[in-house]
Amino acid sequence: MAETLIEDIGFAAADGWPLAGTLYHSQAEATHAVMMSAGTGFPRRFYRHFAQYLAGRGALVLTYDYRGIGGSFNAGHDFANIEYSDWGRYDMSAAVDVLARVAGDLPLAHVAHSVGGHFLGLMPNQSRLLRHAFLSIGTGYWGGHHWRNIPKELYFWWGLGSYSLWRHKAVMPIGGWQGEALPPRLFRTWRRWSHRRGYFQPDLEGALQPQAYAEVNAPIRSWIFSDDPIATRASGRDLLAVYPSADTELVVRSPREYGVHRIGHEGAFRPGREALWDEVSDWLECGL
Repeated sequence: MAETLIEDIGFAAADGWPLAGTLYHSQAEATHAVMMSAGTGFPRRFYRHFAQYLAGRGALVLTYDYRGIGGSFNAGHDFANIEYSDWGRYDMSAAVDVLARVAGDLPLAHVAHSVGGHFLGLMPNQSRLLRHAFLSIGTGYWGGHHWRNIPKELYFWWGLGSYSLWRHKAVMPIGGWQGEALPPRLFRTWRRWSHRRGYFQPDLEGALQPQAYAEVNAPIRSWIFSDDPIATRASGRDLLAVYPSADTELVVRSPREYGVHRIGHEGAFRPGREALWDEVSDWLECGL
């Protein structure tokens, strides 16, 4: 693969919030562009290995931090009132525009992790993305997760989460939470959704307006891994149901199929998963 060139950039969200991103590309001419949308609490640097790999295969890749996360924390802004849906409505949509501007005439595709696949219907420009590869994406509803994970989730929602909000006014990386600090309003919304079978669907005609989930029609292929306690076959199927107009496909893979012992909820982006990365890249490229 060709040497990867890496460039950190700054850009504004659709409502003006300053965001941080990183562009990856090789010295060879790119054939397509890929936006990578993170999971909750994951900074963009977590995805650097996969981004470099995609760039080596001819992609121009953009990773970025949602507001309040990593390089987009911006202490002078209103961290406390960041809403979960802001990440889709304002941040993801701005990232699409930036990538389109840099990519020129290149076709645009999307790789999403966890919550990165939840908010396509809030993006007014989502139609610019021609294919979506979902990795470890399901609803947050605890009842759709593996039963062994439920005590840990209840502890996170009502033990660690409640204590951290009381003590720190945010959900801090303490007591087992390994992600970035989470804004209080965002956390409470996530907790409320995750206690409902329909997750965010009951809000589609209320708090999440305006929305256009029924207008998302680009193909979506969702990779679910057998050892992931959160993005299970059931929760993955439930999440795809919010995109009724899209051609969706859910595939369940075991770590053994890629020659590794573990993938779980975040392992798809760690080094050593090149066999999976090739499969994802092949699927993205074949339809562009």
